[in-house]
Amino acid sequence: MGAVKVTFTLDAETVKRIAAASERLSVPKSQVIREAVEDYYERLGKLSERERTRMLRIFDEVLPAIPARPLHELRRELKEIRLARRTGGRTALVGRRK
Repeated sequence: MGAVKVTFTLDAETVKRIAAASERLSVPKSQVIREAVEDYYERLGKLSERERTRMLRIFDEVLPAIPARPLHELRRELKEIRLARRTGGRTALVGRRK
């Protein structure tokens, strides 16, 4: 692939890091940038390690809160709730109203 010359404006700290990486790896600054962009591009849409760990921690907290009961019981309760919303309340509560 042919090279295309481009101009970007970067902050001083980024320029220092590029120069340091170039010197440390004994490669041109343009190669440091190419490899950094390639690495960044490969990670697009993927979770960082910190994000992955956070989401797994949340999953571990939420999972025990999910009731371990048969699916038919859950469906029956949801059906009762939906019916109660349409009719103004659950049957058990209707008898207590005056």
